[in-house]
This record gives sequence, C-alpha cells and structure tokens, in this order.
Amino acid sequence: METHASAQKGDRFGLLMIMFSASLLGTVGIFVQAIYTLSETNPLSIGFFRLAISTPVLFLACVHTLGWRMFQIARRDLTVMLLIGVMIAFSQACYFGSIGYIGVAAATLITLGAAPVWVALLASLLLRERFTRVILLAGICAIGGTTLLVNIQPGQVIVRSHTGVGVLLALSSALAYGAVTLFSRLLAGRYHPLQSLTVGFLAGAIFLLPITLITGLVLQYPLVSWISLLYLGIVTTAFAYWLYFSGMRHTPAMVASIATLLEPLTSTILAWWLLGEQLGLSGIGGGALLLSAIGLLYWENLYGKQRNARRS
Repeated sequence: METHASAQKGDRFGLLMIMFSASLLGTVGIFVQAIYTLSETNPLSIGFFRLAISTPVLFLACVHTLGWRMFQIARRDLTVMLLIGVMIAFSQACYFGSIGYIGVAAATLITLGAAPVWVALLASLLLRERFTRVILLAGICAIGGTTLLVNIQPGQVIVRSHTGVGVLLALSSALAYGAVTLFSRLLAGRYHPLQSLTVGFLAGAIFLLPITLITGLVLQYPLVSWISLLYLGIVTTAFAYWLYFSGMRHTPAMVASIATLLEPLTSTILAWWLLGEQLGLSGIGGGALLLSAIGLLYWENLYGKQRNARRS
C-alpha cells in the first residue's frame, strides 16, 4: 500500500516537474528578444552560450550530489548520453535554419506540433507505451491549441524556392527533440538526471561550437545581455532540463512530449503581459485548448494507471 502511494506521488510530481520545466522554457523568448535589442548577435551564438554556461553548473551540481559516482556510467549508456547532447544541439541548429526559409511562426508551429507526433510513434514502437484515447484527445487539443497560439498570418510564411528545405529542417528539429525525450526516458531509471545532463550538454556544446564559429560567434555583449545569457544557461537550460529529466522518471514519453507544449502558452502570455502583444480570440482559444490537454494528461497519468492495475 505504501509502495502504491509512493508511486502515485511520483506520477503526480513527475508530470508537474515537466510542466514547470516547459513554463521556464517559455520564458526564453522574452530574454532572447532582450538580447537582440541590446546586442548584435545571432541565434547560434545564443544557443551555444546556453549550453556552454549550463555545463559547468551541471558538473558542479553533479559532483556535489553524486561525488565520484557520477563517473560510473556504462559505455552503452554513455553513448546514449552523448547522443542526447548532440540531438539537443542538432535540434537548435535545424530550428534556427528553418526560420531563414519559412519564418519564425511557421518554423515554430511545425517544430512544436510535430514533436509529440514523432514521440508518440517512436514510443509506441520502441518503448511499447500504450496510446490511449485520452492521450490521443490530449494530443489533438495540444496541437490545435499550439496552432491557434502561433496564429500564422499569410505574410508570416516566407515563400522561397527552397521552402521545402525549411519544412524539412523544422521536421528534423522536431524529430531530434523527440529523440531527446525517448533517450532520457531510456536512462531515467538507471542514472541520476544530473549525470545524463552533464554529459549530454557538454557534448552538445562541443558539437555546436564549430558550427557557431563558421557562422560567426559573437563574444561582445553589454552587462544586461550577459545577465540574460546567464539566466538562459542556468535557469532555462540547466535547471529546466533537470526538472524535465527528473520528471521523466515517472512520466511516459508520450505524456511528457505533450506537456512540453505549455512552453508556447507561457511565451504567449508573457509577450501579452510584458511586451503588449495582442492575444486575440485565437490566442485565448489556443490557451484554453492547451490547458484542457494538460488537464487530460494529469488525469490520465494519475488515474489511468490505477484503472489498468485494477483490470490486471
């Protein structure tokens, strides 16, 4: 009975940690916009500094928490951790590249909307996760809500001769992000989240460095921009992904991927509140759909397992 209660508590807090992580990631846009306003930089430089700043923070936290045990990693699992970092960096590079072909709105919609679909397909094939009707309904609500939040206008889609390349890059970004979700789920039961994150983000920073150097690494920023970069690296990367990986210990990959769509909802609310951007009826409707999806996931994650346990 105590074990069951403990498992139920883990299920509840696991999903809440992922939701909190997505909310923190939703603040990225505000701080990135502040950096662009104060500095002449580029997306890849910001992406590199996010990983580069987060890596020593995670390393120190890992040493403090685990000591020498942090190096006790099987060779096969070390490969998976390295792949996590490479996929995070690859996802950023593909997303930033797609913006140049199809614009921010379309790239964001395709990347965020396709990620849960990729995860659902791969999780059912590789992790044998059950695709329930509640999860399907939550996914439809979440993707529909994201579509309304992004609210692409005809002028926002950049039509060029290589528009297909932009769509392909956005889909690749979504696939890479989905791979991060699946890999973290595979390692969740065997390693402390800090181990996976430290190794993964170090690999991601190393992978992204030559790409950023080729495109132009910006090193000069005013003090306020450096503070914003520190926030991005420590809070929205190290801390947010620690929450995410910790929550993955108790949360199915399908559920986690849909819950991360709280990110655009948080970003939209902050833009409306702090920047005065218009929310509109579509934004309100999209937010309501996303909150409905989260409510369905929370209900399914708590009571779906109880129902299945009674049936078995």
